[in-house]
Amino acid sequence: MSQQITRTDTSVSASEALHFTVLLSATRKGARLARLLATERLRSWGLPFETAALIIAELAANAALHGRVPGRNFRLTLSATDDVLRIEVRDPRVERLPSVCPKDGVHDPGEHGHGLLLVEELADRWGVVPELICKTVWAELALRR
Repeated sequence: MSQQITRTDTSVSASEALHFTVLLSATRKGARLARLLATERLRSWGLPFETAALIIAELAANAALHGRVPGRNFRLTLSATDDVLRIEVRDPRVERLPSVCPKDGVHDPGEHGHGLLLVEELADRWGVVPELICKTVWAELALRR
């Protein structure tokens, strides 16, 4: 699904990318704080936040639930140019890579497993980058000039 977000402020050029990073505890409270901080940051940048907030909530909740390692945090990063809002959530559980449940109904995930379907539907692109000691799950939303 192709999502286009209309910017309310067009003063940022591609060479002046906006950037925000925060470390948060891998807890439900940390996931909620990720959504709240990101919403306020996007608002301050003049970007719509509704769709991004849903994606951030899901990725942060996954980091807190599935990516948690005791004593380790997860990191939320937002970056925006004229064309793209990129959301990244990095957690320390590289051995637990996210996957989307099939849409054909063959596998019923029950109460869990629907969140990444939401991310897949809302984001223009998303993926995961496994690294040596962590993984980053990212999603991008196109920004309309």
